[in-house]
Amino acid sequence: MSNHLAMDKVQAVQQLVQAGWSQRKISEAVGVDRKTIRRLLQQAASKGTSAPSEAPTGLIADAEASKGTTSSSQAPTGPPAVAQDAGPTCEQVVASTVAQPSRSTCQAFHELIVAALQQRLTAKRIYQDLVVDHGFTGSYWAVNRYVKCLEKKDDLPFRRLETAPGYEAQIDFGKGAPYLDSSGKKRRCHVLRFVLSFSRKAYSEVVPRQTTDCFLNALENAFVALGGVPRTLVVDNLKAAVLKADWFDPELNPKIIDFCRHYNTAILPTKPRMPRHKGKVERGVGYVQDNALKGRVFDSLSKQNEYLVHWERTVADTRIHGTTKQHVGKLYQEVERAALQSLPLERFPSYEEAQRKVARDGHIEVAKSYYSMPPEYCTHVVWARWDGRTVRVFNRLFEQIAYHPSVEPGKYSTHPQHIASQKINGVERGIAYHLEKISYIGPQAARWSQAMLEQRGIPGARVLQGLLSLTQKHCSAEIESACETAWKHQLFHLGSLKRLIGQQVPQQQLMEFTEDHWLIRPAHEYAQFVHDVIQGGCHTHD
Repeated sequence: MSNHLAMDKVQAVQQLVQAGWSQRKISEAVGVDRKTIRRLLQQAASKGTSAPSEAPTGLIADAEASKGTTSSSQAPTGPPAVAQDAGPTCEQVVASTVAQPSRSTCQAFHELIVAALQQRLTAKRIYQDLVVDHGFTGSYWAVNRYVKCLEKKDDLPFRRLETAPGYEAQIDFGKGAPYLDSSGKKRRCHVLRFVLSFSRKAYSEVVPRQTTDCFLNALENAFVALGGVPRTLVVDNLKAAVLKADWFDPELNPKIIDFCRHYNTAILPTKPRMPRHKGKVERGVGYVQDNALKGRVFDSLSKQNEYLVHWERTVADTRIHGTTKQHVGKLYQEVERAALQSLPLERFPSYEEAQRKVARDGHIEVAKSYYSMPPEYCTHVVWARWDGRTVRVFNRLFEQIAYHPSVEPGKYSTHPQHIASQKINGVERGIAYHLEKISYIGPQAARWSQAMLEQRGIPGARVLQGLLSLTQKHCSAEIESACETAWKHQLFHLGSLKRLIGQQVPQQQLMEFTEDHWLIRPAHEYAQFVHDVIQGGCHTHD
């Protein structure tokens, strides 16, 4: 019994109680448990209502016997006879309650409820508005039931869709027969059923798990067994293929997308909770379960697959299909096989893939090895795809952002372009890099740096970094002046440069030589004077 008894049955119970029927007889006639009838009588008695408060005939007889109105010798042995005018029969009561259902308390507000539904208001909102604005005294569930009755529409007949040869295949999973593992323990498996929609030619294979790899391997085996590829594959929203179900734009597993691109086909997931969209394979799964696998236990998974190949060829292909009314194997061989697309020269490359989160050090872990990512993807989620030789990484738009050759477990593969420039230290950049940057300060700084390296060697690499750091506080002219002074005095320590910059010792100003002045005789006169003096001295000596 449900928590709420239908109103027609409640009314039937009330009328039969008034007619003097016993609880047992009412229970058999109306189909209501005696405990429920007793509960209704107790509820009616507590509310003070008259109809249900009257006890059944058996209880009335007991009460009258206790009052002495009926002698023990005259006590009835069974339910007392009911007078002709005591009330209607059981059949009349039940028929009347069914023929005249109770009137809903919402009937008086029908127009308001219809208008609210046209505004797409919920039943809860309609109930609240009726209570607040119109003094509705009924319950929310009365409104809810009334709304459901108004929204109920007559179901239209399903439309059957038939496809051209080679155009569509429908795929579904079901429960396979148990098999024994190496230790003799029974294991469960899943059977994949691949049905061509035109001829109903099918392929069946059992797999241990419904993973993406198992799913793709079974599909590939189906293509090979059928000798071609259909143009579309209709599947439900299984996790092996569909990451996010959406009738208009489903999000497929990237590996599924590559698989379809390789075989020139397309995956078309059905609408969620709409199994009839792949009705041709729904019954096909039940067919292989009931006809081929039911009641069987196989020694191994491979033995079960071998049996399915034999069963498809000798049983499933030889039947006359109930819908097409044609021989399945013959229709496939004569019509549909030639319409399938040809197989590619190579099978789909096998690889593994999974989501990975880029660590704070800019690497992801793949097969116990570590591979660098561009710095802008730090702490982001990426999609990694790897095999035994390479590792490729994609962003959420499935654009390749990194490519690495595989390395041994525990090793790191780091591309230089994946290291942020702010995180490259001076030792990694090298001395040539620092000398090039120092040359932009000026020639004096470059000359001092070269001389410092010749004198101090490898430890001078850090001095170059210190020299470059001075550009953050001092201008190039100050550094150039200090480097010139330090070079002249052979001071090749960074501390010396800092002291020289702080002291800013002024250099001696050179005066420009002036040849023309009113106090200075012309130079040729001095030259003549010197000549005359020399000549005169020579004559005197003679």
